[in-house]
Amino acid sequence: MSEVMQEKNLSTADLVAAAKAPSAPPEARPETDARPVPAGADGRTAGDGAEPLAALFAPEAAEQFRSQWDRVQIGFVDDPKQAVKQADELVAQVMANLAETFAKERSQLEGYVSGGEGASTENLRVALRRYRSFFQRLLSL
Repeated sequence: MSEVMQEKNLSTADLVAAAKAPSAPPEARPETDARPVPAGADGRTAGDGAEPLAALFAPEAAEQFRSQWDRVQIGFVDDPKQAVKQADELVAQVMANLAETFAKERSQLEGYVSGGEGASTENLRVALRRYRSFFQRLLSL
């Protein structure tokens, strides 16, 4: 798991502030696994029924987020204020993970389009399809 996700006091406000700061170069960004979901596994497709939507989170990360959420909910009984703070931090971690997933996807797509004038229409079509798939996944949340 990335350093950003392991940081204990990251909040959604911190993410907003970080979004306004200059970004790290692509080679400094951590890798995040976004494995494809088999067609029909979750009943969602990219809109035309032909493309399965890849998972936005690695299965291990998703399970860890769910476990953390369960602990936050259980903790609400004993300390509601702390539970709300932890919920905000967990949402921030999930959003940071999602941003890392997109950064990885974008890095891969840049390979298709970085050819300048040498980039074929087919490579550009594939890149646009992958962006469409990521866009559809975001909208289906």
